Amino acid sequence: MKHDEFIGRVQHYARLGSRGDAERATRATLETLGERLAGGEPKDLASQLPPEIGEHLLRYGGIGERFSLDEFYRRVSLREGEDLPKAVFHARAVIRVLNEAVSKGEIEDIFAQLPPEFDRFFQEAIEGPMPS
Repeated sequence: MKHDEFIGRVQHYARLGSRGDAERATRATLETLGERLAGGEPKDLASQLPPEIGEHLLRYGGIGERFSLDEFYRRVSLREGEDLPKAVFHARAVIRVLNEAVSKGEIEDIFAQLPPEFDRFFQEAIEGPMPS
């Protein structure tokens, strides 16, 4: 998937008014995800994405900082500059597009690193009620 397609899908799924808003939501979500993943996983994930998207995973990537799903949401909200409910909705859209853009095996590798409380977030993002 190319950069413009990724951002366009985030904009559509998250119902954002501009591509800039979709870029900001993507950056906030992927930087936070990269922060949570350990070792080479952010690099592996980034390698399946357009460079401009993948770089967000690498900014803090590989730290493997342990934090809860609530803390994940809080960090995304702060980075995006949106209130918590909007930021969570936008993050779900980003994860949905991420799932469309990378291999199933890579998504499974992400699941393997995250605690079970993240499963529901990812499942809702991937399968949940999003506009299509």
